[in-house]
Amino acid sequence: MIAFVSGPVAAVAPDTAVIEVGGVGIAVQCTPATLSGLRVGQPARLATSLVVREDSLTLYGFADDDERQVFELLQTASGVGPRLAQAMLAVHSPDALRLAVSTGDEKALTAVPGIGKKGAQRLLLELKDRLGEPLGSTVPGARSAAAPGWSDQLHTALVGLGYATREADEAVAAVTPRAEETVAAGGTPQVAQLLRAALQTLNRTR
Repeated sequence: MIAFVSGPVAAVAPDTAVIEVGGVGIAVQCTPATLSGLRVGQPARLATSLVVREDSLTLYGFADDDERQVFELLQTASGVGPRLAQAMLAVHSPDALRLAVSTGDEKALTAVPGIGKKGAQRLLLELKDRLGEPLGSTVPGARSAAAPGWSDQLHTALVGLGYATREADEAVAAVTPRAEETVAAGGTPQVAQLLRAALQTLNRTR
């Protein structure tokens, strides 16, 4: 098992980072929140989990060991693969997921793309004794209250991809109506989707 990768950040994409390890570029799948903390050329250390399939080897990266542990525990539930587990961590922090499961918060789980009402009910039953109690006082929601909001995450990710601050400001403004519509409908803005939309607007203006 590859427990972590450490080295300078060679590249950052909407859902992937490339970390240079011993002269080799290691591609790591990450959540937007994790990617927003990376800067090309700067050193980084990511906890990792290797997912082996017949036709692929995929390395998933996390900000810390706790996030990786929750990622792996989520996959012990039926119907949860690495992509859905990562989507859950893109919407909720590890402690927010623990609190949601321990309190039976169905709404928090249905905020994750790909999880419906029945799926949320099943996950609450299966994960109740697996994730444990929250480590802190995090409340369920789109990441913890101390974490940056979607706009901050999006702006940081765009700057990390090499766009100027002004360009990032304009791109965030362009997708804000879309995010506000999601919030008005009772949903949670998905930074990964907004990042793709923002990149499309930037490509059109170049």
